[in-house]
Amino acid sequence: MNDKLNILQKKINIKFKDLNYLKKSITHKSYDSKNNNEKLEFLGDRILGFVISKKIIELYPDEKEGILDKKLASLVNKNQCLEIAKIINLEKFILLGNKDKKNKVENKIIADSIEALIGAIYYDKGFDTAEKFILRMWKNFIKSSNITIVDSKTKLQEYSLKKFKSLPIYKMISSIGPKHKPKFIISVKLKDTKIFEGSGDSKKKAEQNAAKKLLDNIKLK
Repeated sequence: MNDKLNILQKKINIKFKDLNYLKKSITHKSYDSKNNNEKLEFLGDRILGFVISKKIIELYPDEKEGILDKKLASLVNKNQCLEIAKIINLEKFILLGNKDKKNKVENKIIADSIEALIGAIYYDKGFDTAEKFILRMWKNFIKSSNITIVDSKTKLQEYSLKKFKSLPIYKMISSIGPKHKPKFIISVKLKDTKIFEGSGDSKKKAEQNAAKKLLDNIKLK
């Protein structure tokens, strides 16, 4: 186990004083129901949000709150955390119960573990080290966030509220495939449109794809 932890320390370029914090950060509840990373993840999520919020306010002091909120959401969501975790191959270090070991590690578990790792760094090394780790790992993604892109679902919602004073109607059509590789199909319609369907490996992606199809149909770019 210590060999595994030492490799992870080198990956993140941080040497822990107490390796128990590092071990706990990669321990899923299926491996240990009592001494797992859930609380570290809870803490790390808050630290991540604070650090990124502080940084984007420094970088974009003239931006409106709504745009800053969208930048923050794009930088701290589970998909972004998953990308960061994969940079250091975190999935290879996660401790899972025997049942979960048989399948590929779920993306949510990997994304949660990077937040737990942030919490562990904070407990062992303090806030400054946790902040430096976050800014180092998120550096390139923060830089690319200077381009504000309004996603299809948000654009459709704004259009629908303005024209019909109502929200788009989304419905789950189907969910197929294994748990680690699902496929969702979701439909969307507005007050005066036909139904459009979108698919994706998450409900959010399926909704986005459905919204984009509807926007394309009404020629709203």
